[in-house]
Amino acid sequence: MSPRERSILTVTCFGHFMSHFNMLVFPAILLPLSEKLGMDMGQTLALSFWMYLLFGLTALPWGLLADRFGARPLLAIFYFGAGVCGFLAAMNLSNPSALALALAGIGLFSGIYHPAGLGWISKEFEKTSQGMAYNGMFGNLGLATAPLLAGSVNYFLGAEAVYLVLGTVNIGGLFLLYLARNGQGGLQVRKEKGNPKRSLAPFLVLLLAMTLGGIVYRGVSVTLPAYFELQNRDLYQGFLVFSGQIGSPNLFATLVTSLIYLVGMVGQYVGGRVGESYDLGKGYLIFHLITIPAALAMAFTTDTPLILFAMIHSFFLLGMQPLENTLVARLSPPKVHSSAFGLKFILTFGVGALSVKMVTLVKTGFGFSAVYISLACVSTLLVCTILVLNHIRKISSAP
Repeated sequence: MSPRERSILTVTCFGHFMSHFNMLVFPAILLPLSEKLGMDMGQTLALSFWMYLLFGLTALPWGLLADRFGARPLLAIFYFGAGVCGFLAAMNLSNPSALALALAGIGLFSGIYHPAGLGWISKEFEKTSQGMAYNGMFGNLGLATAPLLAGSVNYFLGAEAVYLVLGTVNIGGLFLLYLARNGQGGLQVRKEKGNPKRSLAPFLVLLLAMTLGGIVYRGVSVTLPAYFELQNRDLYQGFLVFSGQIGSPNLFATLVTSLIYLVGMVGQYVGGRVGESYDLGKGYLIFHLITIPAALAMAFTTDTPLILFAMIHSFFLLGMQPLENTLVARLSPPKVHSSAFGLKFILTFGVGALSVKMVTLVKTGFGFSAVYISLACVSTLLVCTILVLNHIRKISSAP
């Protein structure tokens, strides 16, 4: 990796960390926040709908702006805007309407990162999958840190302190951006191999696959801490014995959730290696295929078996991301990579936000375990879509 690539990666890795950190704080304190607001879990979860929707829905306009003005100014807007909204959330935890508005602002500004940061990497890195893998690992570190930090801060200081921490860390990103070397100046777009008149059909099918993947990802991310809190009661009792009666069900659940996302971080590294060594489409298919039985097993297990199957699910669901992001870079025109990633995240995080509604309906009608059965069904449809994608890619690449 060149010094220029390392400089870019320093900035983008922190941004990826923060974008996922911002999104995962809320589900980590979902049940304690429900008690504070005097609302049931479904009603409290609904407060986050606009946060998750805007996180994805604004990705395309942010991507267009990143292609026009560059990644650095967009990342500065991200850190400042998300930080201010984090402080507003901390001030309004007793007001559901104001809290929902502050959460929406966090989603709006956090939506900047993926089109800006991933577009930057795809344009600059010779080994795209490697850059995406390292960057993805820090995204998973954000996924893992958010439940751990949010659960711990909530346990000792309360929910208000959780969002004060979120606001402070986001504002801190401005100082990192200021200190980092400006790798954007003198942009060198990576040369693409292959036919410049390639068909857009594979990219369009990939968009459908990524939309389905977004539904699965968001469905898991918003439910996992609460699911662990309800399904790991026997394991929690053992944890209390080990910890000397220190802790709460929520703190234990967030610790386990952090462990799950750390396993996903390893999956990101493996996915990047697979992307550099093997066919992208085949790797993408296999990773998603393995998530289906893992999700089904999560619906019918508790305690230690549940955690083991959740690890498998996280490893492959998150591990496929370097493969998917490299496919986006390979199948879209290089001059509009930020816009292509913006379109991706409109579908994966924007349309994927509908998963919040789906989770609420399924849980209300059929129970919490049925949520993971429904997500396994979505993953099955996703695998079928990838089969079509790989067939079209094969046809498009034929002479």
